[in-house]
Amino acid sequence: MQIRSNINQLLTLEYMQNEEENKYFDRKAAKVRPSDLASTISAFANAGGGTIVIGIDEKSRLLEGVDTLGSKHINDLVNAPRDCCMPMPRFKEELLAITNDKEQPDHLLLLHIQESVDQVVRTSQNRTFLRIGDRTKELLGEDLRNLEYTKSTRHFEDEVNRDAAMEDIDAGLLAEYKARIGAENVSDEQLLRARGFLKKEDGKEYLSNAAVLLFARNISQFYPNCRVRFLRYEGVSAQVGTAINLVRDTSIEFPLLRIIDEAKNFIGAQLREFTMLDGDGKFRIVPEYPEFAWLEGVVNAVAHREYALSGSFIKVSMFDDRLEIESPGKLPNIVTLENIKETRYSRNPRIARVLTEFGWVRELNEGVKRIFSDMEKFFLDAPAYSEQEQALKLVLKNNIVIRKMRQDIHVTQSINKEKWEQLDEIERAIFSYLVNHGESNRATLSRYVGKSGTTVNNRLKHLMDLGLVEPNGKAFDPTRTYKAISV
Repeated sequence: MQIRSNINQLLTLEYMQNEEENKYFDRKAAKVRPSDLASTISAFANAGGGTIVIGIDEKSRLLEGVDTLGSKHINDLVNAPRDCCMPMPRFKEELLAITNDKEQPDHLLLLHIQESVDQVVRTSQNRTFLRIGDRTKELLGEDLRNLEYTKSTRHFEDEVNRDAAMEDIDAGLLAEYKARIGAENVSDEQLLRARGFLKKEDGKEYLSNAAVLLFARNISQFYPNCRVRFLRYEGVSAQVGTAINLVRDTSIEFPLLRIIDEAKNFIGAQLREFTMLDGDGKFRIVPEYPEFAWLEGVVNAVAHREYALSGSFIKVSMFDDRLEIESPGKLPNIVTLENIKETRYSRNPRIARVLTEFGWVRELNEGVKRIFSDMEKFFLDAPAYSEQEQALKLVLKNNIVIRKMRQDIHVTQSINKEKWEQLDEIERAIFSYLVNHGESNRATLSRYVGKSGTTVNNRLKHLMDLGLVEPNGKAFDPTRTYKAISV
């Protein structure tokens, strides 16, 4: 039987021993002093909560256990949240039976620190910490003041929804979540209560807003603007009236645990690809934007938007030269445009935690940093964040003009001058298309150059005779394709 926590089913022995530390999990060796736990307790309480596992060596990952410490020292560790922090955060302790590295019966001590919603938790030394990714960071000056402001507001996600009931929950989606965290044997109600998604008010249990946003079967029934609206414009600006240039307007409406997948598939299909010639003479397909950059922008919008702004939705606008992602609500107070690459604070910690467990939200603070680095690797401008009146906007530029220039250079570099001069305008257009778009059939090429199939077929024959184009398929097969060859 697998050893796992009864309080947090995700924490199996294998996970606690082998998983890298993250925003919700930290391990400590048995020799740790109670006072040494204070900063981590403060950090977890001020973020989204988390578990400290005591009795696993931090470097070797050996299972030391805590039994050899004696009952007094174990009791002091259990009381660390009470004795070493102010105010005392809510927490639960748990002793988990194991076999230690000496093959002896032993225990791990787990301190499950709950999030402090409306108070800043400090150490007894009056120092304040916040959990950011796998790091425990001390807050000073303006960062500390911003955290104090943030903690003075109640999370919308924790408020109850009096209109939704258990039968409105997507049972299949909840089952998938339970499987991901190893809680298949726990009842739906028990799991929702443990994660703060089922709350009691006036003697009756209600689902929280977060529970409905994550798991509702028909999300538009409760939150009509829980959606990603995709707008595609021809050109570089949005026109109105008789000059309107909006060519696609699609709303993606699903609970949060479905909406990212659906948005990824839909938006990914709208983005263009370019075929570039590498220095080694091989063609390579290059996407319009690095996938991580735009997808992380969408994920961050879903995880951290202000859901209390009921009249707003996530908007993704695609122009010829850029992609804009707008998320309702400004940055949480502790995050600024200046520190956005290094600082992470979730407006919706419960939602963010579930998205993390589904593998969407990165908790080592790599998300925004990697957006910047991936755009740089693609030789694109740095992403631009800005705060609008009631939204955060991310702009990714694609430098399509520069890419077009590079494409033209790649075409002329892939063919020697003598052969290029033997081509007429139609043949040059066909060859350029194949270089920049990859393998294509006759029908596609005919549409592109605006000529008949017979004309295109004759030009393709000439290109093949010159050794510039290679066919794939039988001569009279309508699905036959052609690709450019670097000469």
